[in-house]
Amino acid sequence: MNKVNRPPYYDQSLDIRFDTDCAEFEGWLVKQSAWLRDWRRRYFILKGSKLFFAKTSTCEPHGLIDLSLCTTVKSAEMKVNKQNAFEISTPDTTFLLYADTGKEKDDWIGNVGRAIVRCSSTYQGNAPGAPKQSNKPNDDEDSDSSVDSDNPYTYKY
Repeated sequence: MNKVNRPPYYDQSLDIRFDTDCAEFEGWLVKQSAWLRDWRRRYFILKGSKLFFAKTSTCEPHGLIDLSLCTTVKSAEMKVNKQNAFEISTPDTTFLLYADTGKEKDDWIGNVGRAIVRCSSTYQGNAPGAPKQSNKPNDDEDSDSSVDSDNPYTYKY
């Protein structure tokens, strides 16, 4: 987590200030604007279930994507005809973004995806009483499946 001492995001509709320091993940992306549909470079800050964006890395964020409302994050290169493009979708809105490199795109999809999973009602993580997950196949089953340690959301068969 990075301590930058950046101003908080102020949500006027809720009259709440969100701290944006100590981000879990942050960096530059290009986002399609909601109204004019032009592409603007913005600095994104992922913290918990919130993805903030600002004009610079140190100024007050002016926008927020609430990842607890999101349903998917996935590649969108064909959709927008841009390399390293991806989308973050809610039931009402789809946010279109692109990264400078393929690795940055993959890192953003992975980090945002994990944040969405943590927000989901079925996520149990390290909650008391949650079943422990193993990377080893279950000896009691006739299955060759195992968790892919490189990607916690897929299984090898």
